[in-house]
Amino acid sequence: MCAAVLRLPPLPTIRDLIRLYRLKALKQLSQNFLLDERITDRIVKSAGDISGHYVCEVGPGPGGITRSIIKKHPRKLIVIEKDERFLPTLELLQEASQGFVDMHIEINDVRDFNFENALSEVPKEDWLGSPPPINIIGNLPFSISTNLVIRWLKAISQKQSAWAFGRSKMTLTFQKEVAERMKAPVTHKQRCRLSVMCQLWCNVKHKFTIPGRAFIPKPKVDVGVVTLEPLKEPFVDLPFEMVEKVLRHFFNMRQKISLKSALRLFPEELREELGEKLFILADVDSNARPFEITTEEYARLCYAYKLLCDDYPQIVDFDFRIRRKDIIGSY
Repeated sequence: MCAAVLRLPPLPTIRDLIRLYRLKALKQLSQNFLLDERITDRIVKSAGDISGHYVCEVGPGPGGITRSIIKKHPRKLIVIEKDERFLPTLELLQEASQGFVDMHIEINDVRDFNFENALSEVPKEDWLGSPPPINIIGNLPFSISTNLVIRWLKAISQKQSAWAFGRSKMTLTFQKEVAERMKAPVTHKQRCRLSVMCQLWCNVKHKFTIPGRAFIPKPKVDVGVVTLEPLKEPFVDLPFEMVEKVLRHFFNMRQKISLKSALRLFPEELREELGEKLFILADVDSNARPFEITTEEYARLCYAYKLLCDDYPQIVDFDFRIRRKDIIGSY
C-alpha cells in the first residue's frame, strides 16, 4: 500500500526561487537544475517506498528533488550541499516541512561527509536480511559522479559509511553513457571496468532516461537514473584495491585478448608462467576479450590472482607502469 503524499504549504516554484535569489548554475561545479516536478517525482518513485525512512540527498541545489522527497514523508531528510548559495531555498523547505519531516541541511562536500555519524540513530540490519531504512538519492554533478560511485562501492565492499547499517539503496543520476556502462552486460559495446565494479557488489538498474532539455542549463548529454542495491552475497570478498587493480589491467587493453592484459600484472621474469596460470586457476578463456568475460568469471580471476599473490608475494606491489617509467628514465 502506497504511503500518503504530504502536501506542502504554498511555496514559490523552483524557477521563481532561482530568479528571486539570482541563482546561476556554476559550470565549475557541473550544476544543472531540474525544474520539472513530474520528473523529480519519478526519480524519487524509483527509490521505492521511502516513507518513514532516513534519506540522504546529495546535491539538492535549489531543492527540486528535495520537494519530491518531502512529499513522500521520510522520517529524516539530510541534504548535503556544497554550494552555500542554496541555503535560503533549502531553509524555506526546512521551515515548510517542520512538524512533518525532520530535515537537516549540511553545507559540505559529500566526499567529506560522515554518513555513520549522521545516521547513528538508525538500527543496524543483518547484511543478509532486509535493507535498512536508508536511501541515498541525488542528482550528481557529472564531474564527480564516477569518482563518487567508486568510493561508495569501496565502502560497500568494506561495509562502512552508509553501508555499516546494511545494504543501503542508492538512486542516482549520471550522464546517460555512464548509466549505460554501469548496467552493460557481457559482450555489450559499453561494458568496461565500471560495469564490472558495479556488478560485482550491486544489483544495477537503469530506470529511465531524462532528456537534457529538462535541465537548466541544458547539458550536452541526456541523463540516466540508476538504482544500486548492494548484493546479499557479492561476487567477491577480497580487498577492494586488489579487485580494482585486476580490472584496471584487463580493461586497459579492451580490444586485445585478455592474456595480453593480464601479463602486465606480473614482473617480466614471471609473466609468461603466471599469466597462463591465472587463467587456468580461474577456468577462464585467455583468448576472450575483456568485455566478453562475465562478472562471475572476473570474480574467479580475482581469486586466482589472490592465490598467486599468496604464492609469489613479490607480485602484490608490482606495478608495470612504475617499472616502465624507470626504464624510460634510464635512457
